[in-house]
Amino acid sequence: MRTQTSGLAEREAKIDALHQKLTNAVGALVSGDDWRRALEFAAQFRSRSFNNTLLIFSQHNAAYQEGRVPGPVPTNVAGFKQWLSLNRHVMKGQGGYAILAPVTARFASATPQNPESWRRLGRGEKPHGGETVHSRMIGLKPAHVWDISQTDGEPIPEPPRPQLLEGEAPDGLWDGLADQIVARGFELRLVSTARSIGGANGLTDYLTQEVSVRMDMDDAAQVKTLAHELGHVMLHGPDNVDAAMHRGIAEVEAESVALMVGAAHGLDTTNYTVPYVSTWASDVPGKSPVEVVQATADRVRAASLTILDNLPTTKVGDGNPPGLDRDTPAAHRAPAQASPAARTHVDVLGH
Repeated sequence: MRTQTSGLAEREAKIDALHQKLTNAVGALVSGDDWRRALEFAAQFRSRSFNNTLLIFSQHNAAYQEGRVPGPVPTNVAGFKQWLSLNRHVMKGQGGYAILAPVTARFASATPQNPESWRRLGRGEKPHGGETVHSRMIGLKPAHVWDISQTDGEPIPEPPRPQLLEGEAPDGLWDGLADQIVARGFELRLVSTARSIGGANGLTDYLTQEVSVRMDMDDAAQVKTLAHELGHVMLHGPDNVDAAMHRGIAEVEAESVALMVGAAHGLDTTNYTVPYVSTWASDVPGKSPVEVVQATADRVRAASLTILDNLPTTKVGDGNPPGLDRDTPAAHRAPAQASPAARTHVDVLGH
């Protein structure tokens, strides 16, 4: 009979193995194209953290190399019970992809403003009258998801997709990005050529709080530039405590935000210019390249999701099967009522 201690040790061993697998996947991002492809995939799997998108992608690719799945890139993933809720079942012999999932517990407080007042509720314990209840992450555990190609059953709905011609921008994207720049206190200037802004496609001036974009480009290039400058506005202003960084990383972050926003709208991102990872991830004192890549990816993803959540535009899927009820019980689902701090941690590590 397995003891609780042996069960915990087994879980820790699995988590350690997943962290090693994640470290290897991050370390494999050595070229600009590798980074671009990873962000494109993350944009199409927005419901998962960057770490878990890498874990899913690497395990699916291994399954493809072994001939267990028909294509090298996953499309929609969900837990075992979630697929059952869509009248699909995991096919025999298809192993799931291990991810890092949050372990949550309920906490209650009669004075929620006081951080010291929260107490953990036991299994089945009800809060006292007038108490506020929140779920918080207290740890991690391994969980498993399966790609749709590993399942069989009823077809899932086809989600709407942006329909774009070459050089065309998605309907409403320019206005949506411009609105977010203005909402952050910046004035948007449209200039006729690059000459007036030093040869650049766009420019963010934190002193005058102006964003300038050249207009002698096609629509797709203009919205890419606008998203790039919005990335600077959100991540690199003088009041941002994280802005003191290598200049190259700031440019990588802004271009990566634009890349994720573009990929989420079906734009061609092959011309997005991101330098080799080794040129910017190895130049931060006191941090390994893997740590720099993970921190950069988390900042890019958080900014991109904020932008995308506030855009009234048609986007590509987010990695969840269309028609999935997110309330379906699943071990890997993030808590719906996590505190802000806990929600951030879940997003980084295990969603």
